[in-house]
Amino acid sequence: MSGSRTVKAVVWGTGNVGRAAIRAIDAHPHLELTAVIVHNPDKVGRDAGDLADIGRNLGVLATDDIDLALAGAESVVYAASGDIRPADALTDITRAIRTGATVVSTSLYALYDPASAPAELRDAVLAAIDEGGGSLFVSGIDPGWGNDILPILATGVASIVEQVRCQEIFDYTTYDQPDSVRYLIGMGQPMDYEPPMVAPTVPTMVWGGQIRLIARALGVELDEIRETLLRRPLDATIDTPRMGVFEQGTQGAIRFEVQGIVDGEPLIVIEHITRIHPSCAPDWPSPPDGGDGAHRVIIEGRPRIEISVEATDEGGNRAAGGNATAVGRLVNSINWLREAGPGLYDALDVPLTPAFGKLKRMAPT
Repeated sequence: MSGSRTVKAVVWGTGNVGRAAIRAIDAHPHLELTAVIVHNPDKVGRDAGDLADIGRNLGVLATDDIDLALAGAESVVYAASGDIRPADALTDITRAIRTGATVVSTSLYALYDPASAPAELRDAVLAAIDEGGGSLFVSGIDPGWGNDILPILATGVASIVEQVRCQEIFDYTTYDQPDSVRYLIGMGQPMDYEPPMVAPTVPTMVWGGQIRLIARALGVELDEIRETLLRRPLDATIDTPRMGVFEQGTQGAIRFEVQGIVDGEPLIVIEHITRIHPSCAPDWPSPPDGGDGAHRVIIEGRPRIEISVEATDEGGNRAAGGNATAVGRLVNSINWLREAGPGLYDALDVPLTPAFGKLKRMAPT
């Protein structure tokens, strides 16, 4: 069994991803949570179990002393956001790598495919690896396993593959990340507002690496990567449970594609359909079960294959469920990465690790 030795693990950040990371490490038979790094003074000194809503104390108190937390760490789950602070996230991640730690993170989109990442970003990470002997694997769900290993696996049971399409379909009514929802993707903003997340070339920066990974796995050459964008306004003012009011006439839904063009046709496609309320753009695709979110893979060919993933966590929340699966992919890879040694890894390098030794009924919390 790979990874049988217990590895000391640190969680850096306790937001949507960090909470799930604490829970995943606590449940893992070969990982030991040794520190939790926070930046909010109100969280300093709180028990990790409390921050992650586990229902019991873990005996690990959150700290803002980064040097203390990283001392002796063998692995780090870097869960602080990199959406609006990519330079800071890179500084933090390379700092952890220089300690010799195995670092896993969702935070640097360009490094989902290191081979196509900007040279200055890749070189900074490689320099830290050379200096400290650590490693890095960046993944998530979308971008992440929902549009790399899942569609690649699905093509392996097809006889003929004519198109690979990955979809994220989400209603953010109950989501709790106002900076990303209101400003990065523009929900609730005037229709003449230009959301940074879908500005020209940005979707390719975020999801283009996944397109290239799939193309490499399938042995095809890309002509180019294209982007498409559609936006819809709200027909009525809506009030969401976690992010408040979104006014009539402001952006209520957004739909875009990142297309890998092969022989002149979009044969590898990553599509996002995002709403702030199900009443907006009802003619666009919705989750197959009518819920508030799903990740789908559609393989057009023979046979036609459709896979829908609906994950829930934190009281049935599908956004939290998606975050938890992203964390599961990362946390479950730590022991393999420790054995593999220093390096900068991508999804084609890192195997999907079964839940060895973790099948058991959990005590109620």
